[in-house]
Amino acid sequence: MATTRTIELKTDIPGPRSREILDRKARVIAEPLSIYLPIVIAEARGATITDVDGNTFIDFTGGVGCLNVGHSNPRVIEAAREQIERFTHTDFTIVPYENYVALAERLLELVPISGETRAAFFNSGAEAIENSVKFARSYTKRPAVVAFDGGFHGRTLLALSLTSKTHPYKAGLGPFAPEVYRVPFNDLDELERAFKTRVAAEEVAAIVFEPVQGESGFIPADPDFVRGLRRICDENGIVLVADEVQTGFCRTGRVFAMEHFDVEPDLMALAKSIAAGIPLSGVVGRAEIMDAPGDSAVGGTYVGNPVAIAAAHAVLDSIAEDRLADRAEQIGETIRGRMESWRERFDAVSEVRGLGAMLAIELEQDGKPAPDLATQVVEAAVRRGLLMLKAGLNGNCIRVLVPLVIAEAELEEALAAWEEALEETAA
Repeated sequence: MATTRTIELKTDIPGPRSREILDRKARVIAEPLSIYLPIVIAEARGATITDVDGNTFIDFTGGVGCLNVGHSNPRVIEAAREQIERFTHTDFTIVPYENYVALAERLLELVPISGETRAAFFNSGAEAIENSVKFARSYTKRPAVVAFDGGFHGRTLLALSLTSKTHPYKAGLGPFAPEVYRVPFNDLDELERAFKTRVAAEEVAAIVFEPVQGESGFIPADPDFVRGLRRICDENGIVLVADEVQTGFCRTGRVFAMEHFDVEPDLMALAKSIAAGIPLSGVVGRAEIMDAPGDSAVGGTYVGNPVAIAAAHAVLDSIAEDRLADRAEQIGETIRGRMESWRERFDAVSEVRGLGAMLAIELEQDGKPAPDLATQVVEAAVRRGLLMLKAGLNGNCIRVLVPLVIAEAELEEALAAWEEALEETAA
């Protein structure tokens, strides 16, 4: 019996309708908003996207990590619809609403931080990072922030100052925020040295890090490094901030990646999959830090929008009822097994890394990073109906951010398309 395929390609890629819309885009949309994949979406369900030309793809991009519970998740749709019919906005600090309080209660039960905790909601990952630093500075009365080479923390002024990748994110956009210090990732000796040569430890409000670095190519933090960060912060009165914007909500096989390390951060920045792509972010953490800023010192007109909050409740329902952390582990095992076979088969696949379903391959040629080859692989995959993202400081990694609701048959079909793309480009 023939196997039913999910991928269905009816036109060349991009199709004529996508090309026409992208031509219009070029005439009216600012050039920096360049398009990574040359298709225009019409609708999406689960782990699939159908474009305006009727082509159906399997999606390994997941809205850059926002769609762990899948496109058009029925629970999210129903929750958002029900909320939008009641009211869409007040500004929580003007006229509050219960679902904001209830989401804080639920999240604080889940996060790996003991003792009395608090939450505050915002719009974007960058806002969560900026506000994490506000909380830390208010609590410690110190100015400096330490971040790490390869880190990505957003594109607003302070978040961009913390971000490590120059092109395309930082070049030409300075000057950046002062009192930001960057040291090598996974290197405690260099951090200790920086306290002697660059910034005194007693001047540092926060150390901000990703449990798995995202943009630099899915590089996990070493467990000893994370334990060392906790020790250093305890010894010096520094707030430890875990940026879980991309790692959170089951991506790594735990609800939060910090659960892998058996280390408690002081604050966690959350966003992306918190509300299935509806703009929402949060900072959660120790009560004494979260309560430190003065009255109304944090906030914003749209922060904690009630429709996004309702979607986040549905996300938490899906995580529990669909056992998404377990599913991420299973998906990760399947993908990692296939990636390791590629590493043995293709000389260009130099490394496989990540945690859970947050996985990437790195491509090299003649011992050097191969960003052009990574682009060729992604383009060959698109022609086969698989959408993928590059990553890495050199642009030579291909990462997986597939919705965790993907079916086994879809996962196998996607990995077969990826393998064929490697055969075409890297054999």
